[in-house]
Amino acid sequence: MNRIYFDYAATTPTDPQVLEAMKPFFCDVFGNPSSIHAFGREARGAMEEARQNAASFLGAKPEEIVFTSSGTEADNFALFGVLWANASRGNHIVTTAIEHHAILEPAGFLEKSGYKVTYVRPDKYGMVDPQDIVRAITDKTVLVSVMHANNEIGTIQPIKEIARLVKEKGVYFHTDAVQTVGHIPVDVEDLRVDLLSLSAHKFYGPKGAGCLYVRKGTRILPFLRGGGQERHRRASTENVPGIVGLGKALEICRRTMDKEAAEQARLRDLLIAGIQEKIDRVYLNGHPQERLPNNVNFSIEFIEGESMLLNLDMLGMAASTGSACTSGDLEPSHVLLSIGRPHELCHGSIRLTLGRYTKEEEIIRFLEVFPGIVAKLRAMSPLFDQKS
Repeated sequence: MNRIYFDYAATTPTDPQVLEAMKPFFCDVFGNPSSIHAFGREARGAMEEARQNAASFLGAKPEEIVFTSSGTEADNFALFGVLWANASRGNHIVTTAIEHHAILEPAGFLEKSGYKVTYVRPDKYGMVDPQDIVRAITDKTVLVSVMHANNEIGTIQPIKEIARLVKEKGVYFHTDAVQTVGHIPVDVEDLRVDLLSLSAHKFYGPKGAGCLYVRKGTRILPFLRGGGQERHRRASTENVPGIVGLGKALEICRRTMDKEAAEQARLRDLLIAGIQEKIDRVYLNGHPQERLPNNVNFSIEFIEGESMLLNLDMLGMAASTGSACTSGDLEPSHVLLSIGRPHELCHGSIRLTLGRYTKEEEIIRFLEVFPGIVAKLRAMSPLFDQKS
């Protein structure tokens, strides 16, 4: 049985070219990049080349790139680091109700520690109104954090406009771009952000490597303390193979991204149209136009998302009900609740995300089997009998 993968938003396979670029840095070029001898200098040279690749991709300066272990660490670093460094300015954060848990969890922790957090709600498409962000800003606001695109429903936020308005208020602005870097254009000068998080495993790089862009002049304190790595901004011996892989993955994305995005958008629209044509009482989640080129998310009445996933898995197809980080959670998606989906409809959601290796015949195969799965599960539901 050929297996089919529709969960690229959860993680992507490491590109073979990336793996080849990483291999020498496990055994051959193994020096600590902080060491001054030839072994260390060789490792540092490779790391700085990756930093240049990341900076070039983002339209940043190399010294504005801080390598981290993940997008989650980068998000935590942005929140804690900016607040700690700017304690005299205030104790208030503005974010949204649909952020990834890598933002919501530290924000909740900060609330318990005495900070104030305002959670701006989106509209029914998951789109945040820039004016709602501005209205939430007070004279105590230090940081605004709004994700570039939502990991569950794929809605792309008007980050450039939000950043412009936030900067007019003299407040730092951060965006979690984990779902967008490598998939759509991301330029920090165009977006006017002060801080931006990304994660290599979302764009065909290795797991365990990410970075935080920190605009020159941004006041931020280290989140991890110990050594003086990353210009004293992030302690810990650098993950050189992972960093090399991150840089190589971005180098590849720079060449292939536009073509891949166009093809994925075509397949995405084919998938959306097929589901809407073949299954009744389905609801597309997210903005119909301003969405990631690879994201499809539906709520389907009268069935549970987990049941759909298990049936698809038995046929060799991988999908998701939402964020992979919380896929084992029985609580409904906070994103779907925030856009106004009823509790029971939130439980019947499915996320299908496409990628570099998705083929049209895989979309066709899915559309052949999925309506039967829905029909079988609905036949088992007493709610479906009552409503049909």
